[in-house]
Amino acid sequence: MKITKSLDKITPFGGFNFCYKLLNDSGILHLIDRHLGQRVKYTGFSYSDILMNHLAIFFHGGDCTEDIQEHLGGHLRQVRGLSVCSADTILRGIKELATPTAHTVSAKGVGHQFNINLPLNRLLIKALKKTGQLNGQEGYTLDYDNQVVATEKYDAARTYKKCEGYQPGVASIGKYIVYIEGRNGNSQARYGQAATLRRAFDLLEEHQIKTRRFRADSASYQQTVVDLVAEKCTYFYIRAMRCADMERQISRIPANSWQKVRLGVQEMEIAELPEYAPFDGQKKYRLIVSRIKRKDGQTGLFTGDAYTYRGILTNDHLWEASRIVSFYNQRGSAERTFDCMNNDFGWAKLPCSFLHENTAFMILTALYANLYQFILAHFARKLSWIKENFRLKKFIFRFITVAAKWI
Repeated sequence: MKITKSLDKITPFGGFNFCYKLLNDSGILHLIDRHLGQRVKYTGFSYSDILMNHLAIFFHGGDCTEDIQEHLGGHLRQVRGLSVCSADTILRGIKELATPTAHTVSAKGVGHQFNINLPLNRLLIKALKKTGQLNGQEGYTLDYDNQVVATEKYDAARTYKKCEGYQPGVASIGKYIVYIEGRNGNSQARYGQAATLRRAFDLLEEHQIKTRRFRADSASYQQTVVDLVAEKCTYFYIRAMRCADMERQISRIPANSWQKVRLGVQEMEIAELPEYAPFDGQKKYRLIVSRIKRKDGQTGLFTGDAYTYRGILTNDHLWEASRIVSFYNQRGSAERTFDCMNNDFGWAKLPCSFLHENTAFMILTALYANLYQFILAHFARKLSWIKENFRLKKFIFRFITVAAKWI
């Protein structure tokens, strides 16, 4: 074997040049600088420079900010139009974009920390509109969930999963994250959720994004949330929390009312309570009930049978029950977004010491994830070997890692 060392400036990441050019041509860089403004304290790099350097780290297979100095800086200098900055500059830029954390105390005397970064969340939605991923014409389905991000940062609190970390609230439309609100690990998903959702809805309305349907888990099963989403959306679908009254009513459903269905690989029976009055009993909604046979044969106290019951509270009286269950189960695709953020875009390795700085980081990396979907869809339309369901690592191997040089 003979090895020849070439003096030519060849980069093993030639595909990133096309990604950067697409973002530049789409106007994203101009949008970033126009929205975030000029950096007053520090000169030399704009916010678009900092964000594109940060995005490039993940697009080159890196997982921490220091990779730009240790491994990637020389290659990024061959990307035309990109001003390469240091890891310190990137981290300084993230901290500049952070907003103060609000401290509250619950009725039980528990302290809570919330970080509400409206400027960066506005940028999230503006970027999605700029790339055409969202528009003001369609009525979208909004999913909401809270994700435990395990970390041992200075101000991280104990979570219900018995680890230190944060528990941000995340709203998404399909594959796109549209709102993130930072909260410390001890703040349960139910606490202050109505206020969080109202801020998310207000931002979407501010940018003329219409939400037709809303889906969420049982943490949203509370009167303030149900009243809010009924006001903001046409239909809502929320996992109901089981209680004695609900189980008593379920036990009265006639045996011939249960319909056997198969959704994917799961066989179940479905019935409904057409006029179920939760909370204070003043408003009635539709409760779709599904049940699955228990493998251990354990019978329930109120139902007297060996089934596991689940309910979905909704105001949708048009769709049949099986369609509502199937639609609700599609929340699984939204929850997979967290796996992508943890493993592809750095949520598993938060870089800063405090909640407000790490919230800014999470919103910025959500921006990168949305832009990745835009880039992936663009090249999938042109290249047969690129698919729109590729995870970032697969896209890097198929598209980014191509030896190239500028001529």
